[in-house]
Amino acid sequence: MGFGNLAGYPRLLVAANPSRLELGTLFVGLASSIASGVPFPIIGIIFGQLIDDFNSVTCEETASSSGGDSSDQSDINSKILLIVYLGIAQFVLIYLHLLCWTMTGARLAQRLRERYLQNLLRQEPSFFDNLPAGEVASRLNTDIQTIRSGTAEKVGICISSFSFFVTAYVVAFIKDSILAAMLLSLIPAYFIMSFVGSYYIEKYTGRMSDYAASAASIASEALNNIVVVHAFGANGRLEKKFSKALKDSETEGLKKASATGIQAGVLYFVAYGANGLAFWQGSRQIAAAVRTESAGATVGSVFTVIFVLVEATLLLSQVAPFIHLFTQAVACYHKLRDDMERKSLIDGSSDAGLRLTQAEGGFEFKDVSFIYPSRPEITVLNKINLSIAPKKHTAIVGLSGSGKSTIAGLVIRLYDATEGEITFDGQNIRDVNTRDLRGFLSLVQQEPSLLDRSLLENIAHGLVNSSKPAHAHLKAALLGTDLSDLATEVRDGQDLMTAAERRGPEVVEIVQLARQAAALADADGFIEALQYGYATMVGSSGRLISGGQKQRVSLARALVKDPAVLILDEATAALDSRSEQRIQRAINNISTGRTVITIAHRLSTIINADKIVCMHKGDILEEGSHSELMAANGPYSELVKLQTLGATSASNKTDTTASIESVSKSDVTSTTDVENEKGSLSNDVEPTKEARVSTTEAPAGDSEEEEEELETPVKSLWALCKGYAPALKPHLLVIFAALFGSSMVGGAFSGEAVIFGNTVGSLNPCFSAASISERGNFYGLMFFVLAIIEFFANIVSWGGFGLVSEKLVYKVRVLSFRSLFEQDLQWHQSKGRSPALLLSYITRDGNALAGMSGSVIGTLFSITVNLIAAIILTHIIAWRIALVCLALVPLLLGAGLMELMVLGKFEERHENAYTKSVDIGVEAITSIKTVASLSLEENTLQTYQRSLKGPRKETFKVTVQASLWQAMTYFLGNMVNALAYWWGSKQIINGNYTQTQFLIVVFSLLVSALLWSQMFALAPELSAARSAMSRILGLIEIGKDKMNSRLTPHNKDVEAIDEKPTYNSGSSASSVQLRDVHFCYPARPDMKVLKGLNVDIRPGKFCALVGPSGAGKSTIISLVERLYTPESGSIVIDGVDVTKTSDVSFRDWISLVPQDSVLFEGSIEFNIGLGARPGHNVTLEEIQEACKLANIHDVITSLPDGYQTLCGPNGNQFSGGQKQRLSIARALVRKPKLLILDESTSALDAESEKLLQDGLEKAARGITVIAIAHRLHTIRKADVIFLIDGGVCTDSGSHDELLERSDSYRANVMHQTVAT
Repeated sequence: MGFGNLAGYPRLLVAANPSRLELGTLFVGLASSIASGVPFPIIGIIFGQLIDDFNSVTCEETASSSGGDSSDQSDINSKILLIVYLGIAQFVLIYLHLLCWTMTGARLAQRLRERYLQNLLRQEPSFFDNLPAGEVASRLNTDIQTIRSGTAEKVGICISSFSFFVTAYVVAFIKDSILAAMLLSLIPAYFIMSFVGSYYIEKYTGRMSDYAASAASIASEALNNIVVVHAFGANGRLEKKFSKALKDSETEGLKKASATGIQAGVLYFVAYGANGLAFWQGSRQIAAAVRTESAGATVGSVFTVIFVLVEATLLLSQVAPFIHLFTQAVACYHKLRDDMERKSLIDGSSDAGLRLTQAEGGFEFKDVSFIYPSRPEITVLNKINLSIAPKKHTAIVGLSGSGKSTIAGLVIRLYDATEGEITFDGQNIRDVNTRDLRGFLSLVQQEPSLLDRSLLENIAHGLVNSSKPAHAHLKAALLGTDLSDLATEVRDGQDLMTAAERRGPEVVEIVQLARQAAALADADGFIEALQYGYATMVGSSGRLISGGQKQRVSLARALVKDPAVLILDEATAALDSRSEQRIQRAINNISTGRTVITIAHRLSTIINADKIVCMHKGDILEEGSHSELMAANGPYSELVKLQTLGATSASNKTDTTASIESVSKSDVTSTTDVENEKGSLSNDVEPTKEARVSTTEAPAGDSEEEEEELETPVKSLWALCKGYAPALKPHLLVIFAALFGSSMVGGAFSGEAVIFGNTVGSLNPCFSAASISERGNFYGLMFFVLAIIEFFANIVSWGGFGLVSEKLVYKVRVLSFRSLFEQDLQWHQSKGRSPALLLSYITRDGNALAGMSGSVIGTLFSITVNLIAAIILTHIIAWRIALVCLALVPLLLGAGLMELMVLGKFEERHENAYTKSVDIGVEAITSIKTVASLSLEENTLQTYQRSLKGPRKETFKVTVQASLWQAMTYFLGNMVNALAYWWGSKQIINGNYTQTQFLIVVFSLLVSALLWSQMFALAPELSAARSAMSRILGLIEIGKDKMNSRLTPHNKDVEAIDEKPTYNSGSSASSVQLRDVHFCYPARPDMKVLKGLNVDIRPGKFCALVGPSGAGKSTIISLVERLYTPESGSIVIDGVDVTKTSDVSFRDWISLVPQDSVLFEGSIEFNIGLGARPGHNVTLEEIQEACKLANIHDVITSLPDGYQTLCGPNGNQFSGGQKQRLSIARALVRKPKLLILDESTSALDAESEKLLQDGLEKAARGITVIAIAHRLHTIRKADVIFLIDGGVCTDSGSHDELLERSDSYRANVMHQTVAT
């Protein structure tokens, strides 16, 4: 191992606080692996004595003496019996060390997984600005798997080999000190090469890991935002970025392959060169003994020295493939350790700080300034002074990016102020225990995030850190499995309350509290209407329910603990007016007696606040009540005027003085509310970054495990070879060269056996001294020639296979990426596929394939060649001995195959448990603000531990079996030896074969047996790689390009197929007709979302879709984009029915602005450029023009890096409003014929919205616009407004017409008008 690693490796083995039992296992493994190296050199001594016996038999001229035969045979038999006993002892020791080390590796991986995630969850949210969730997935998946590989049974094999090596030298010095001293030269040569080689291997491996993690992060973001990728045909551009990161990884991989090849070549050269030297020196000593007829060196002692040292060096050479596994393990651990040992700046799980038992809920900001750590050049808050009175309602308003959400983040201590002081009830917030502080607070974020659990569990998360003493007794039930088990039972058909009662009063109380909170948040109605009610799974990040439903569940979660301080950051932005009214009333009812902080852009929601604070660019402009600020006629009144719906002549006829209350009362019990929400988990599925579409939810009775399967296609070895052949075709020359090199390496073992047998045979004291010297010189030279051949053969083999492996892994990962994005939305969301699960094709499976790198393939092939060569050679030389020895080879093979089967079954059964656990970890990091604000660190960790319970329980059982079969391969190797010596001795005594023939046969088969047992040590890698290759091939084969031989850049549309485009892009604006469209999501075929919808949108018109949450508005957009195909009916765009063709080139002229603004990691220029039509590269001028229209150009130019500013993971460097404007710029840069806006201004303040409206009006001239909006003033200028309710269009007309004739539309208008 490298110099830096000598100290690092022992530290890795005892990382993450092992228990006494684990330390004991480690100690037993260490002791037994050291002891298991001792028996074989002792067997070497016996072999030497047997050689002397054979010599005495050969030299005796009295071959016919039967008595001599009998005594010689019995002497030989007793020695062979000793070999058997030593073999049994070695078997027990090997079994013990394999068992202990495998368990050590498995437990270490488990500890590191938990410790890594535990420490990540303690970090402050700003830490994750530079740690994308994709990188966390890569660390939890790839790096920990690498550590497990480098700390399991292979460590025992290596220690055993080193022990063998040391014992061999001890034996050698006892037998012949001069010869042994000469062979000491092996040790420094070996270690220098190991150190130097491993230093470079570790360096290149570390770099490879970084680049691969970066590529995984790109893939992760793209998979999480699949709708945006599809809508913009952005897969080609993202693939380019992905393949660049992988190309860098490949470059480092090629350097690693070269370093590994040179290291192996030198190790072999030293081993064979030393053999030549030893035989030459041994022959001189024996010749001297024969010449003087003294009792000097015997052939037996020389044989023992050379035999044990040859075996020791051979074994050490065979350990070479493992050395890079250990260096890789340490390199990966160093990356994990930095994160594992980092001290959090704001630790929400610590007990430190002032403990609070009760709170009034008042906050004071004194000269507070704030700068985000990732954007140090921008001051977000500028020395503000603000008093938030306890038990009062304070509202904060202002333009996007003015620092409103930052105040919420500082209050709940997601961040700490850069300057100044924030106090909570008079105490400095930094001195107060963070968990206690958060226990009194509840935050509803602008972009609410739910975890992949049931609705009941999600709402109950709010109780986990409740400050109320009345909730303390519920903690055990909240942290245990009760709620998830309860949800499973309800999904299996049991009644919620009946099942809860069986689990005890605590669970009943939690269910009741959750239901009360859901009722307050106006969520109870839609939840009860779902098939599984509160037991319904919400999917990753809540993607299975609509934006409005998600916001209501998030609000219920905040209300459930009855907090002292309630913080609402745009908490009703995604809701329709009716729902917003009901929630507003609920909040007003419960706000008495508690502090409420509201951040809002819809000013109609905060007119009753006790104090309104108006902000701009980090400064407070004015504060006071609504009436005071209106009277002051300052910035606040300007915002109000911007948001007031201008009543036109038609609306004057209506009785605008009618109470809003009276109008809205008629809607409270409206049947359409329940009808719309009924049964469909995602009637109003928005195409958002999480592709929140309903289809991952399994039908009734499916278990969670079944939802998380990643199918492994059954493919034969031949099918795999055929499948991967096109990818390997360009590298055939290198493959043949590498195969030739491997053949030379494998064949050299048999060549060594021939030289070895002849040398020992020619050193017989029966020959003359001159003959012995002459033959010693010749065979010594032959060994040196063999050493030179081996040096080059190893470099060619390892380097060649390494090169092909890196090229193949690069191609396969890029083609996997391509194929993933060629599949439609329906595929992505069926059979339990989730972004994290699909990412494992690239991370886990790509890594398993990379594990089959040069070292493993080269070793496998050379071992196979060696076996074939040994069988042929031994049959030619002494078929009688060879046949008997080969009788045990099927047993050797059988033991190895049994081990493969055991490991394969384990891999098959638990591969998805590991993926599921990574999913939990990645989700927690993605939703870190939610996890932190709710203090869910412990809850997440326990869920994570439970997900790995299955493999953890079975690991021991599988290890016991697999280790038994692996130890058996070693044991059978010794039995082959014992049988060979017994049978060989009989043949020599009977005069059938000479000692030379016998030694060639025995040595060939002995080496083969040892190598076979080494090969099966690679079984776990082979087993994992076989499954991974099948899965990857299955994925690539459903892609359009399949496993082609050339990797051409991919810029075509995602699902476009090679057929004549049916879409004609002649006119400047598109027409859209939906005719009698019926649709239900594939996962819920019994729940109709659209029920015969008819909508006719004329070219160049501005059309709006309006209706309550769950009416099916966003579903219409998904169908227009052809992300789904309707059950019946037609969708006609520019005269072409897009449901009847596979061609999706019509998307090139459509731009989508999704409700949740999605940005990718990369520069602003890159993100907006993603909006360009496939095949068209936009200029910076076009990007700037789009940004000006979207009213974001000035913000960008004020940044130090301008358009090259990095957006961060998921665009976390920008406020919600800024992200939305960037998202609009991305849509406008395409210059579309049809622009689709899904709640495109929900995160904007009034002024930004007005400027944006002006920009959109300019951009939309002459094109068709479809807008979904809950804020009616954004669409009052629409040419036609379609009222969508219950899956049909109930009315359509202009704003004035609908205001006059539609009660529900009029109620919405009344609610959104701010009284002036």
